[in-house]
Amino acid sequence: MPEIHIAGNSASLAHKAADIFVDIANSAIRDKGSFSVSLSGGTTPKALYSLLASAEYNSKIDWSKVNFFFGDERNVPDDDARSNYRMARETLFEPLQINESNVTTWITELGSPPDVAEMYELAIKMAFDPTLDPASDAAEEEAPDKTIQSHRGLPEFGLVLLGLGADGHTASLFPHTTALNENNRLAVANWVPQMDEYRFTMTFPLINNAANIMFLVSGTEKAATLKDVIEGAYRPDVLPAQRVKPGHGELIWMLDEAAAALLKR
Repeated sequence: MPEIHIAGNSASLAHKAADIFVDIANSAIRDKGSFSVSLSGGTTPKALYSLLASAEYNSKIDWSKVNFFFGDERNVPDDDARSNYRMARETLFEPLQINESNVTTWITELGSPPDVAEMYELAIKMAFDPTLDPASDAAEEEAPDKTIQSHRGLPEFGLVLLGLGADGHTASLFPHTTALNENNRLAVANWVPQMDEYRFTMTFPLINNAANIMFLVSGTEKAATLKDVIEGAYRPDVLPAQRVKPGHGELIWMLDEAAAALLKR
């Protein structure tokens, strides 16, 4: 069963999420020597990042042992106002003076969406296995009928942060898009017809292999969708967030009262 934490308001939500983030990070650093986290974009995560970089929290984690990734990204340059990376850089990386080598980003400047996704997938694999030979991995990817389950070992993030859209999407896994059923790739360029654009996103097999997955959801505009995702019938093509089901890890919902207003208590 997922953990559900409900905070009184968005500020309290950020503090509760920061406390759990610190606990998960320090546990991973103690047990494994490092902590890998996949970040999310959006207003609610932005408040969390700002808090983690504040004087109240910035000394609670050895940030030199934290490796950052991004669960999804918009098809824009990294200095664009819509860029998830830019938001994290301004609110988290720069205030904490995070070394660039600790951050793995989508290289959107490559131009070709499939190339951007392929390079990001390879970067993830090499971050988790520095001995990986890119050439041999590329040959493995071209093998016919290969599913992600046959890969020699899925990367396991210590924490994946996710948001929830009012349409039921999470990361950039939107309703009725092809990436929902992707079982061969860790990361893809997902064409989103309703937005007439590509979005870059990690896939569900990778997300669901995390040790911890934390949804951050706030605001009344999310209440009806949140109720449907958690308590409604299973309709994963309509509500992609329902596909988030950790294979062995923990699922944590961090909510404010406004978002949780329609849930059964």
